[in-house]
Amino acid sequence: MGKNQDVQEVDVEDGNLPATVSSQTEPPNVLVALAATIERLVARNEKCIGDLSGHRKLTIFHGERPPSISIAKYLERIYKYTNCSPSCFVAGFVYIDRLIHRQPHVPIISLNAHRLLMTSIMIATKLFDDM
Repeated sequence: MGKNQDVQEVDVEDGNLPATVSSQTEPPNVLVALAATIERLVARNEKCIGDLSGHRKLTIFHGERPPSISIAKYLERIYKYTNCSPSCFVAGFVYIDRLIHRQPHVPIISLNAHRLLMTSIMIATKLFDDM
């Protein structure tokens, strides 16, 4: 399954066929660590930039306003509703780190962090988890 889940067998009334029911467990610790790292990076970059209202749109990843969901909750939702393994989140962070080093003029801020996370995790999932 790729995730840490508790799976139990349940009898289905029509036909007595076994079905699996999974109960979602806590998100892996790696998500908490990555969320804290990205949130610190965003806070540091926004402190350096100052006022975001004067910040011009640099890339297609920049939004008009920051999303209302925190990065930690966003990563938890991605983990909960997708079938990607925790290694995809680490690889996604590596992709963002490569972007930072190759494109230093594109700061990771609240206007682009969520979109960059989603894109990098999606690419990592295609690499590691697609069958």
